[in-house]
Amino acid sequence: MAIKLIAIDIDGTLVKDDKTLAQQTVDTVQQALQQGIKIVLCTGRPLTGVRDYLDQLGIDGDDQYVVTFNGAMAQTTAGKILAHHTLTLDEYIDLEAYARKMGIHFHMETSDYLYTANRDISPYTIAESFLVRMPIRYRSTDEITDEFTISKGMFIDEPSKIDALIKAFSPELASRFYLVRSEPYFYEAMNKEASKGNAIADLGRLLDIRQSEIMAIGDQGNDLSMVQYAGVGVAMGNAIDDVKAAAQHITKTNEENGVAYAISEWAL
Repeated sequence: MAIKLIAIDIDGTLVKDDKTLAQQTVDTVQQALQQGIKIVLCTGRPLTGVRDYLDQLGIDGDDQYVVTFNGAMAQTTAGKILAHHTLTLDEYIDLEAYARKMGIHFHMETSDYLYTANRDISPYTIAESFLVRMPIRYRSTDEITDEFTISKGMFIDEPSKIDALIKAFSPELASRFYLVRSEPYFYEAMNKEASKGNAIADLGRLLDIRQSEIMAIGDQGNDLSMVQYAGVGVAMGNAIDDVKAAAQHITKTNEENGVAYAISEWAL
């Protein structure tokens, strides 16, 4: 069956290690767009952190789509929100308190800002701010109100500290959230209904595209749900073992233009 929608992770998948797009990838994506295939970038980033890539790929308008915040939000590339699974104020407070108890840096993201309640701002928070082009704001927990739309919380720290956090993570707290390690130094907490797989399923229903007509390409744990959901799941050559095990195909690495190869081989 013909592929009508291709869901593509960004970091470690669409872009090279230096965060740039290869011309071969741009050309192949544009060829797919010309054939009427929807190319949906699916990322932990907010829309601000995706815009440059959308522009370079020529993906724009009310009939093109993007999944942000690891599935917490599905929207058009013009910014119209189609689905949004957010965290409550109480959930944010519980997560932030747990991070302090465990000695781990933590921040949360809305559509416009990255907020930290820790004056000792993590260098990983600063790096994330630059990467996704989102300003950092310090706010104590009592300054965060239920008027905030919290897309996700992020435990951010040295990989060894994140390793220890995951091993010791409270089962009770874990049962309340969708938790995923998106990078060695990021452990993200989201609404139970938020995942890239669920967001792609929602888009498929809205666009009348069958599961078997969807391809998903990814490399990390936050891509696993969409690789599992898609009719054609593709793991990058540099993907973690769990993603490779779930995929129907394994393409080349991100440094070898694996996305271009996958689209050419299994979609065009």
